[in-house]
Amino acid sequence: MTSSSPLLSSPPQKPSPPPSSLGDNQLPSPLPLRHRRRPRSSSRGSGGAARGGDEHRENGHRLPRRPPAAPPRRRGDLLHPDEELERRGLSLRRTAAGLDIEALNSVFFRAGFPRRDPVKIRRALENSPSMVWLADGSSGRPVAFARAAGDGVFNAVVWDVAVDPDFQGLGLGKAVMERLVEDLRSGGVCNIALYAEPKVVGFYRPLGFAADPDGIKGMVYARKQPPPLPPGVMEGRKRK
Repeated sequence: MTSSSPLLSSPPQKPSPPPSSLGDNQLPSPLPLRHRRRPRSSSRGSGGAARGGDEHRENGHRLPRRPPAAPPRRRGDLLHPDEELERRGLSLRRTAAGLDIEALNSVFFRAGFPRRDPVKIRRALENSPSMVWLADGSSGRPVAFARAAGDGVFNAVVWDVAVDPDFQGLGLGKAVMERLVEDLRSGGVCNIALYAEPKVVGFYRPLGFAADPDGIKGMVYARKQPPPLPPGVMEGRKRK
């Protein structure tokens, strides 16, 4: 599972494309997602969109309105409340204190990420003000993880959403993601983005994310390394 996250009622800010994740020479997946907040309704009893109807006009033509992303859940409506996690023997953490970097690296690797330099992982965590992870109560090892980096006010980007394969299928990915999103929104962040492989887009939609909302496209700066020179050319340069 790769990462992942909300907009306030005001129009979204358009953040600069984020750098790649922790891995060396690794680019994020090409599908940017942004968290969408439920539109305001024109009447309190209505559950529809603010500017009503199922159609909108563009250049004089009627076009079907794109279905809105699912609204983010409130803390009281968590899919997996804290009490449930505790009953499962899991401990909820929000800082890197006590986080075993080698164990986290192992979770990343087993979840499909490339194995990374532990020094770089630690540095990335030091520069990630928001994170949520679940520790196994008996061993203290991480079993689910998600982090976000940003400016703390306008924009945040979710990275490294991963669940240990031995604990997948229990909803732990959603548990860390919905708490991370709520923490960011509670701190005033109004625009949360992530990159997701196409196969996991369906995981993020129920959490309130939408692909290319309002036509916004994600772009990534990629510095390509020049191809290696043929052996004969290399030897000629060395003699000079």
